[in-house]
Amino acid sequence: MMFRLLLIGLVSCLTVLPAHAQTRRSQPTEVDRIIAVVNDEAITAFELRARLSTVERQLRSQNVQLPPRDVLEKQLLERMITDRVQLQFAKETGLRISDIELDAALRRIAENNRLALPEFRAALEKDGILWVKFREEIRDEIVLSRLRDREVESRIVVSDGEIDNYLVNPDQGGGAGHLEVQTAHIVLRVPEQASPDQLMRIGARAQAALDQIRRGENFAKVAASYSDAPDGLSGGAMGSRPLDRLPALYADAVSKLKPGEVSGILRSPAGFHIVKLIDRQGDVGAKATVALKQTHARHILIKVNELVSEAEARRKLVALKERLDNGADFAELARLHSNDLSAAKGGDLGWLYQGDTVPDFEKAMDALKINQISGPVQSPFGFHLIQVLERRTEDATAERQRLAARQVLRERKSDEAYQDWVRQMRDRAYVEYRTEDR
Repeated sequence: MMFRLLLIGLVSCLTVLPAHAQTRRSQPTEVDRIIAVVNDEAITAFELRARLSTVERQLRSQNVQLPPRDVLEKQLLERMITDRVQLQFAKETGLRISDIELDAALRRIAENNRLALPEFRAALEKDGILWVKFREEIRDEIVLSRLRDREVESRIVVSDGEIDNYLVNPDQGGGAGHLEVQTAHIVLRVPEQASPDQLMRIGARAQAALDQIRRGENFAKVAASYSDAPDGLSGGAMGSRPLDRLPALYADAVSKLKPGEVSGILRSPAGFHIVKLIDRQGDVGAKATVALKQTHARHILIKVNELVSEAEARRKLVALKERLDNGADFAELARLHSNDLSAAKGGDLGWLYQGDTVPDFEKAMDALKINQISGPVQSPFGFHLIQVLERRTEDATAERQRLAARQVLRERKSDEAYQDWVRQMRDRAYVEYRTEDR
C-alpha cells in the first residue's frame, strides 16, 4: 500500500531534534544560516543537517553503503529544492490537503506499523521526531502525489495509432505482459535548454556513475550519489512491474539484460539514465490470454467527512453487518444507508473487471467467497461492506482490449512525463545557492 512505502520514504525527510552538547560560554556557536533560496523561500543549514541525519539512518537500515557525506549532502539539497518548487506550485494553484484527510493518512501509517495512533506518536517522539513536523511532512508527501496526478497524468496522450500498434505487435502486447521485472535506475536530469557544455558535463557524470558500477560499486550507493530521481536517495529501486508497463526506453534495455546486469547509458529528452535488472519472473515468450476474470458485487459505502469520522463510519458498518448476519436484506440496507450512487440499485456495482476498482476494494472483494459479506473495508472513498454475488471468466471484447492497452501505454509514459515535468518546473524556478563550495 502507498502509505507503507511512504513511511520508509517519509522518515528520511523528518526533522529530528538535534542533541547539542553543552559548550562553554566563551566557545563560539554557529548560527543557522541560509544555504539556498528557492523563489522567495529559504532552505537553511539546520533543515539540511536534520534531513541528512535521517537519510543516513535510513540508508544504514537498508544496508546501503553510504556515499561520502559531502556528496550525499549535495544530492539531498537538490532533492529539497525540487520538492520545494513543486510545493510552492501546489500552494499557488490551490492544492490543499485537509486536516481530516491528513489524520486519516496518519492512522493508516500507524496501522501499517501495527500501532494505534497514540502509540505511533509516542514511538516517534521517543526517537526525537517532532509530531507537528511529522504531520506536515506527511501532508507535503500527499500534496506531491496529488500534484503528480493532476499535472502529469492529465498531460499524457495515447493515440489510437499507438493502441493499434500495441495490439498487433506481439513484442509489445502479448509476451511482455507475462514478464514481471524488478528494476532500479539512475537519472541525471538535463535542463530543457541545456548548452553543449552542460550536456558534456552531465554526460561525463553519467559515465562516472556507470564506471563505478562496473568496477563493482553498489548500485544503490551510486544512485544515492548521482541520481536526480525522487527515489535516488533510497537507492533508485523502482519495485516490480510488468515489463510492458516500464517506459519504452527502459523496457527495451531491460529485455536484453540478465538479472544483476546493468544497461549502458540511455538518453531521453529528460536526461541520462542507467537501468539495472534485479530480477525477472514469467515467460517472455508467453502469449497473453484474452480471457478476463469478472466479479459481480454490491456494496454499502459510508463516506468519511467533516460530519462523519472514521470511527463513526466503521461503527455504522459494524452495526449494519450485524443486521445482515441476522438475515436483513442487503439491497434494502444499501438503499437506506449507502452514500454511493449505486444505493438506488441496492448497492449493485454490476460486473467488474480486474482494475475497475481501487486496490483496497479489489483485494478485499477477491478474498470473499460467493455470497459472503465482508467486514468494514477502508478505501480512499470511505468504508465499505462488500458482497460477491457471482464470478465468471469471459473473453475480452475488442473495446475492452483497447481500454486495457490504453492503460498500459499510459503507465508506460507516466514516468517519462513526470521526469520531463519536474525538469521544466526546476528550470523555471529561481534558485540561488549560498553554500561555501558554490
